[in-house]
Amino acid sequence: MGESKPVESPPLGPGAPPRETAEVYGTPGTEDRFKDLADPMRDIPDDADVGAEGVFEDSHIAEVLDSLDDELIALAEVKARIGEIAALLMIDRLRRKIGLDADVPTLHMSFTGNPGTGKTTVAMKMGQILYKLGYVRKGHLVTATRDDLVGQYVGHTAPKTREVLKRAMGGVLFIDEAYHIYRVDNERDYGQETVEMLLQVMENQREDLVVIMAGYKDHMDRFFSDVPGLSSRIAHHIDFPDYSVDELMDIALLMAESQRYRLAPDAEKALMDYLELRMKQPRFANGRSVRNALDRFRMHQAIRLYKSAERGRKLTKKDLVTIEDADIRQSRVFKGGVYARDSDQERPDPS
Repeated sequence: MGESKPVESPPLGPGAPPRETAEVYGTPGTEDRFKDLADPMRDIPDDADVGAEGVFEDSHIAEVLDSLDDELIALAEVKARIGEIAALLMIDRLRRKIGLDADVPTLHMSFTGNPGTGKTTVAMKMGQILYKLGYVRKGHLVTATRDDLVGQYVGHTAPKTREVLKRAMGGVLFIDEAYHIYRVDNERDYGQETVEMLLQVMENQREDLVVIMAGYKDHMDRFFSDVPGLSSRIAHHIDFPDYSVDELMDIALLMAESQRYRLAPDAEKALMDYLELRMKQPRFANGRSVRNALDRFRMHQAIRLYKSAERGRKLTKKDLVTIEDADIRQSRVFKGGVYARDSDQERPDPS
């Protein structure tokens, strides 16, 4: 019996004999099967399996989106927008996989909203999504402000901006309070050089860097109107709303649980009262203020337990993990105190 010869696959392309789609374009090795086609639009049958299931599974995008849902309370519209962007990138990856080339979508973004609404967290997740789908090389997040980008004298700005851009390449550059970069009313402001460099990089190196600019909505709108060409390079504008008191309560309980604390029943009522008062005061920063408040409550609890142990009382595990009503109601918010700075340090009401 003679030695069997391997069966050669008929050539792909115009004039090739028809074969079963699954045989030619099956999921395994999809990219290798498609890479030599002259014209995928013409040569690939419309019912060809492009291996979507494998790409979706390998990218672990669902895990990133689930973690975003788990880590951030509410923000349904924000999460929906991120999901839409992820879907666009996923389908774009499938298209590229079979040779349906198109321009890389513009991914620069604007996040608007008050402090503590989750903008930095979402930017970090966006970096992970971009990395898993192959749009950036690293997926890391570099955060910068005006002080990081703009110099204080002639010749100082370009090196500073260049250094930040170099660190951010392959990932996401998150510019907080971006409107401070360039003060258009000051002719001698060095921020104009930073803006010009950003515009150039956002256009010419968008395949290796995604820029996300963040800040208060009204300030950002004015910034975009003052800087010609910037708004057109921002493809996605996402607004982050303030949290309601119930959502802030959920955030506080989630933070406490993650740090292995729990609130006594009367402490939960005290926390709700605290949040209702704190939200009405200046410099309230949503989730950030909740985190800072929880740190102070832990401090009040620690002082209470320390003094109790000094007096000879034996402490239990329950003592160590429970925040009591008194730990919260010590806050000056209940006594007319106000918070005057972003750091959320308390000071008595001068009146």
